[in-house]
Amino acid sequence: MKKRPIIAFLYDFDKTLCTTDMQDYTFIPSLGYTPGEFWGIANSFGWKNHMDGLLAYMYTMIDECRKKSIRLDREYLVGCGRAIELFPGVRDWFARINAFGKEQGVEIEHYVLSSGLKEIIEGSGISHEFKEIYACEFLYNEEGLASWPKLDVNFTNKTQFVYRINKGILDIANDKDLNASMPDDSKRIPFTNMIYVGDGLSDVPCMKMMRSYGGQAVAVYQKSNRAGVEDLLRNGRVDYIFPADYSEGTALDVTMKNIIRKMAIVDLLADENQEQLRNLGKAELPDQVGLF
Repeated sequence: MKKRPIIAFLYDFDKTLCTTDMQDYTFIPSLGYTPGEFWGIANSFGWKNHMDGLLAYMYTMIDECRKKSIRLDREYLVGCGRAIELFPGVRDWFARINAFGKEQGVEIEHYVLSSGLKEIIEGSGISHEFKEIYACEFLYNEEGLASWPKLDVNFTNKTQFVYRINKGILDIANDKDLNASMPDDSKRIPFTNMIYVGDGLSDVPCMKMMRSYGGQAVAVYQKSNRAGVEDLLRNGRVDYIFPADYSEGTALDVTMKNIIRKMAIVDLLADENQEQLRNLGKAELPDQVGLF
């Protein structure tokens, strides 16, 4: 039986699937800070030391927990994820869109590409919906405490994970196969079967990649970031923008299903073309070719 084509949804997380930065719900209040105060400390530390901003915030998390005698282990961070507030419709979005994909003859896969923390996402209640979660992550020492950044997913290196998904090389430790040459027809998920969903400027490198290689770039917004998202559309950086409501029947839901329909039809036509070419190769050629 022929395998179904795969369509991949690639999501940012903060302000794309949930309402604000994931650290703001529980982690930062547990330190006694407002989000503005914590991010001010982390950003100032990064600027002062000429650091990658994400490494700076991860260091600040470790440092502030040490100062406040908070045990920063995996269990604590996963617990912080339980307070995440998801946008309307997100919890049942995956089951609905997967079922719709099957109706169209395709398989749907979901991935996260986030500068937030993998451990907090794991506590969100929807982590099981994703085939892979690429997000910042801590390495834990023999005492189980966060001691070093294991992975830093910043705004530009997000694109390497798009290539991993494209080739099917999902293990981040496997750079050899990722960088090896691979014929386009051997790649697991073509760029033309990818849909990236984000919310702002930090997603532009992946959005540009989608638009350059034939995928789709979508931005969602709340009232607070609507103007910025409208600029993305105005400047040709995304294909579509929608309010951040994933409920059935919303504009976002309807358009995503139309995109899936289009991708499914393109895949079907490509298969028919290849089948005709194979049949031509099997056809017997006449001994002589007549002339006009």
